Amino acid sequence: MPEREPHQSNPKIAGRPSAVADSEFALLLTHDVDRPYKSIQSAYHAVEHRDLSQLRALRPSVNPWWTFEDIMELEESLDVRSSFYFLRERHLLERSPRDWLSPFYWVEHFGRYSLETPEMLDLLERLNEGGWEVGLHGSYDSYDDRDRLETEKTMLELALGESVTGGRQHHLNRGPETWDHHRDIGLKYDASPGSSETFGFEEYLPFRPFDDEFVVFPLTVMECALPDPGEEYEAAWAECEALLSEAAENDAVMSALWHPRLFNRTDFPGYRRLYRRLIETALEMGAWVGAPADYYAMMDHPAEASEAGDEAEVVDGESADRCRLRPEQAGDNKVKTGLNTEPTG
Repeated sequence: MPEREPHQSNPKIAGRPSAVADSEFALLLTHDVDRPYKSIQSAYHAVEHRDLSQLRALRPSVNPWWTFEDIMELEESLDVRSSFYFLRERHLLERSPRDWLSPFYWVEHFGRYSLETPEMLDLLERLNEGGWEVGLHGSYDSYDDRDRLETEKTMLELALGESVTGGRQHHLNRGPETWDHHRDIGLKYDASPGSSETFGFEEYLPFRPFDDEFVVFPLTVMECALPDPGEEYEAAWAECEALLSEAAENDAVMSALWHPRLFNRTDFPGYRRLYRRLIETALEMGAWVGAPADYYAMMDHPAEASEAGDEAEVVDGESADRCRLRPEQAGDNKVKTGLNTEPTG
């Protein structure tokens, strides 16, 4: 099992909203919409599982990774809501020729989708009208490209018909200026700091890197960092249960990420069951459970940014939000220092 790092104190921690003060803790539910369509992965799974029936997913009418109705039904039955972060990844032909030689970019290319299809537009409308949050999943290279990130935000808002509050970077990428870009284009929060290989609390509460309205929600657990519940369900649940207990003991804000395709019980057995049990147990423990945007809306925010908050604090030539993180996080995908092709479920 991955070793948990000790909690680190943060002078810019944001307090809990009065509306959830009576709750034992908070559980934020999020979904990164990376690959809503199963395509060439069908051939891989057919070989891996020696199951030719997997090839049925290659037919246009079959889409086993379109699990949004299942997720919405599950959360509706528990009277909770979550966030769905939508991605606009670049077409391979939009990249430099040297990127064409990288298998990683081919994987990203074959997983990409368009927000402008009738199916996606209908989904966005149903999520929005049903009370779910629709947020931005910044593309792989957008973490240090303000213009690209703003374009992606604009495209998502045009498809949605409303502005978005926040989101998370694809592959959890972040550089020293990523939060500046987020704030500059009008995002109110970021939920990127975390890992797909380890889990645990970096902070017990969200924090404000600029001492203004912009908030960061650290990611506590991504499903793929846990033991595989299809093979070790009880071990996976034991880790989730321990995180819930730690959250309750520290009045924490815990954030969980479950990718939508992992709700397919054939390809990813155990993940849907584990997710439901996580929510049910949190509710039984007296937690507030919901989407980051809903939590953000209940927070008390500074009326306006202070003069000091308009510019990121600089320490030894680097922005303070980067320096405050533990050094080993640079190798754990929490601050991007080089090409990152870490899988994210």
